[in-house]
Amino acid sequence: MNPLLTPFDTAPFSKLKNEHFMPAFTQAIAAARAEIDAITENIEAPTFANTIEALDFSGQQLDRISSVFFNLNSAETNEEIQNIAQEVSPLLSEFGNDITLNEALFKRVQTVYNQKEDADLTVEQQTLLDKRYKGFSRNGANLDEAKKTRLRAIDAEAAKLKLKFGENVLAETNAFQMHLTNEEDLAGLPEGEKEAAAQLAKSKDLGGWLITLDYPSYIPFMKYAKNRTLRKKLSLAFGSKSFKGDALDNQENVLKITKLRHERANLLGYATHAHFVLEERMAETPEKVHAFLNELLEKAKPAAKREFKQLEEFAKELDGIDRLQKWDGAYYSEKLKQKLFNLDDEILKPYFKLENVIAGVFTVAEKLFDLQFREVFDIDTYHPDVKTYRVFDADQKFIALFYADFHPRAGKRGGAWMTSFKSQYIKDGENVRPHISNVCNFTKPTATKPSLLTFNEVTTLFHEFGHGLHGMLADTTYPSLSGTSVYWDFVELPSQVMENWCFEKEALELFATHYQTGKLIPMELVQKIKESATFQEGMQTLRQLSFGLLDMSWHAADPTAITNVKTQENKAFSGTDLYPETTETCMSTAFSHIFQGGYSSGYYSYKWAEVLDADAFAYFKEEGIFNKAVATKFKDTILSKGGTENPMVLYKRFRGAEPKVEALLERAGLL
Repeated sequence: MNPLLTPFDTAPFSKLKNEHFMPAFTQAIAAARAEIDAITENIEAPTFANTIEALDFSGQQLDRISSVFFNLNSAETNEEIQNIAQEVSPLLSEFGNDITLNEALFKRVQTVYNQKEDADLTVEQQTLLDKRYKGFSRNGANLDEAKKTRLRAIDAEAAKLKLKFGENVLAETNAFQMHLTNEEDLAGLPEGEKEAAAQLAKSKDLGGWLITLDYPSYIPFMKYAKNRTLRKKLSLAFGSKSFKGDALDNQENVLKITKLRHERANLLGYATHAHFVLEERMAETPEKVHAFLNELLEKAKPAAKREFKQLEEFAKELDGIDRLQKWDGAYYSEKLKQKLFNLDDEILKPYFKLENVIAGVFTVAEKLFDLQFREVFDIDTYHPDVKTYRVFDADQKFIALFYADFHPRAGKRGGAWMTSFKSQYIKDGENVRPHISNVCNFTKPTATKPSLLTFNEVTTLFHEFGHGLHGMLADTTYPSLSGTSVYWDFVELPSQVMENWCFEKEALELFATHYQTGKLIPMELVQKIKESATFQEGMQTLRQLSFGLLDMSWHAADPTAITNVKTQENKAFSGTDLYPETTETCMSTAFSHIFQGGYSSGYYSYKWAEVLDADAFAYFKEEGIFNKAVATKFKDTILSKGGTENPMVLYKRFRGAEPKVEALLERAGLL
């Protein structure tokens, strides 16, 4: 029996074999097609229920199988799974096109859409109808046959290119290792980091120490290692991922992906890919995005230049460095931060044992939203590292299942993300609850130390957990509007707002205790965390803006004449560069957010959401960071509502007004 084709509640990981996937996809696609046929062949006149609603609840088996498979491809992949992904992605893309280019289906949707004034629809139903209609018109339903055929070809090719892009980046990350046998090469590295590097070497049957391009290994080395030559070597390896002109090079993939996206947008009547994407975003147009990024750039650049000058002078004074390079930035910034604030990640880490931080984020969720997390051991997982929790509300009502996967390994891509294995929706009177997962890459425990997080990792955990809450607290009727199914530049609000609690004394007192002594984090350290929060904020802002501008340079203009990826990138970075150029490196070839993930024409949304989160958290600060009334309002107007209404409407319902950019500038110390 194929476990994916037997009805399951929680994903049946332990029963899965790779050979189960293709037959499951094939059968589930066929079943979903039959459901679509049942809608189009219905002899009754099209109504919201028999067309729009039926469409939203179709293909649920396929959705479940896809979520299990593609989550494994991100968190526990291997060559066989990657090959299946290459095989199945065009099939799914083709099936998606078979729906959006199905004339009979579109006619039914169009009929319901044209009669919407006379139908007595709820706000959520109106949103779904709008979304469904646009889903067709924005994906070629109004095109002639020749253009529809070309659209299908573009989508199939783009799906494969995106996968290849990601596979190349992962392979490059896994291929590099810096094996050190002389302990002097690790001078400056804290004991815990050295131990982790020794453990990593041992796991590969090597002596000495091993440094890789995975963040928990890469970042500490860049931040603490005195050996400038080795920092340079590591920095260039990281920055040149898929930019070496070999089999894993992504330059051709970047050019192909951007040109296909542009052609697709043109086919659909849009000037550029960004015009197409932004029509369904809070920002609305590329012009507004550029205006937003440039307004922040104007405010941040003077501060960034001052901070960079200060850093250059500090490096010169300390070590006689004449010209600060990219591989010097993290090292001297850390030294300067220690000097200015007497604050060092190594002083903070003992207070942030992973288990305590997890308990802390759960307590914050309980105080704000009355949630209780109970670890359970009867849920199937895809790796022994994965922890599982059942989540209940104050009345002991089941809210969600929560998976947590926190450590790096070879089959897992870098970074941190939230995902789901099952959506929330209401059907036949039952509120089906979601299965949500957080995936991160934090240092594993060693023989002598538990997993101790840097403060940056603490905020990452809170960030992803904010996305998790958006998923867990979902309370909508339709699966396609549930949880994080919102405008892309709104999706980061719940995650980024959660980070704010990491800086608050009242919240830190709940979990920041020393892993050996049990003593609470000293309040002067908390004060220093707050003071140092805006350290180099100008430079940080410039860096984020540069990524947003790079994204727009690829997607908000015609890319057909671009022949050189590096030249294009240099042009995009020209207004934000602080460090000297390095010819060996290129960001675009490993910029997975925009070329593999869903952030194309959307990277600006991190900053956009920072405006929302600064403005929203100002409200919590006014009333008290654990104020029940404000928290309940946030849950009821934003977290539970998913994509059921326009996000600005939801935000104004919570805050009483539109967000102000000043809230962010003030918090960042840039006013």
